[in-house]
Amino acid sequence: MFISVQKNSAQTVILKDNEKVWPKAKANNWYKKQGWLVGANYIPSNAVNQLEMWQADTFDPEIIDKELGFASSLKMNTMRVFLHDLAFQEDSTGFLMRVDKFLAIAKKHQIKPLLVFFDSCWDPFPHTGKQPAPKPFTHNSGWVQSPGQLALKDSTQHPRLQNYVVSVVSRFKHDDRILGWDIWNEPDNMTGPSYEKVETPDKVKLIIPLLRSAFNWVRSVEPEQPLTSGIWVGDWSSEKTLKPIEQLQIRESDIITFHNYDSGAEFEKRIKYLQRYGRPIICTEYMARPNGSTFQSFLPIAQHYRVGMMNWGFVNGKSQTIYPWDSWTKKYNSAPDLWFHDIFNSDGSPYKSDETTFIHKIITETNSGK
Repeated sequence: MFISVQKNSAQTVILKDNEKVWPKAKANNWYKKQGWLVGANYIPSNAVNQLEMWQADTFDPEIIDKELGFASSLKMNTMRVFLHDLAFQEDSTGFLMRVDKFLAIAKKHQIKPLLVFFDSCWDPFPHTGKQPAPKPFTHNSGWVQSPGQLALKDSTQHPRLQNYVVSVVSRFKHDDRILGWDIWNEPDNMTGPSYEKVETPDKVKLIIPLLRSAFNWVRSVEPEQPLTSGIWVGDWSSEKTLKPIEQLQIRESDIITFHNYDSGAEFEKRIKYLQRYGRPIICTEYMARPNGSTFQSFLPIAQHYRVGMMNWGFVNGKSQTIYPWDSWTKKYNSAPDLWFHDIFNSDGSPYKSDETTFIHKIITETNSGK
């Protein structure tokens, strides 16, 4: 979601194989049944963050239906979607009903979402209620972390987080409309120049045990869907070069997920590193046009290796991810000539028709067996 360099020292953690992780054969058999998974990270164009997407006053099934229709027109069959612990805390019954409604809309469009519980990116101080307006010309200016810094540092709130996770999974553990559970997005992200001045320096130290607990919370309910948490930056060339938190993410994951916003050559190298685990691989974030991370450069490589793909950004809206990451430190006064993320305008017209034609063609041909 945002590239920042991890500055804190490695944390010592004892890693043991979890016997409850799916055997490789089970994971690979599951993956064979999915077809080639291609989709996007989805936030409705009228939502500035996860809370605005899910809170009762701003949840908008009509916009979601329209925009998932755009995805269906490309033959996309999955979406990565972020939940939030505070939306559940505020209105647990209503939250679960809204997730169910979202899943019904997604199924209508033949889309199976990957649902994300926690996220370490952007604003560390989320709050319920009316969300802030987007900062002009700024990439993802309203996105919020889950759990926020206050909950992360307060162990008395961890049972609340456990209740959130267990309640959601209990409700949907047999639901074949869900692709899987993404436990924590970029857990060791220190937010770079956007919020690093207010980040707690011991963030990763606090997250490591909570991340492992979160995997255990989900598995305690015995869901039918696979679990994962994607690694996103660093040296993955061997087990010895992985950070302890990356080792934890991989060893607890039924399917391997990762992020990459670099060149096609680097993307392919990362895939080859991850093949050593013998599990299904899905890239759950990519596509930053100025970096050379594009649909035309990445999707053929992913098709060759049968790697699932979910790009960041879908419809240009309040998340403002057509602007680059450096919009936090560089002033923009208008839309860049080259969009950073996103595929569609809010009316459904494509930013680049050659892209949408290409996406539709490669997905259709691959999933029809041509």
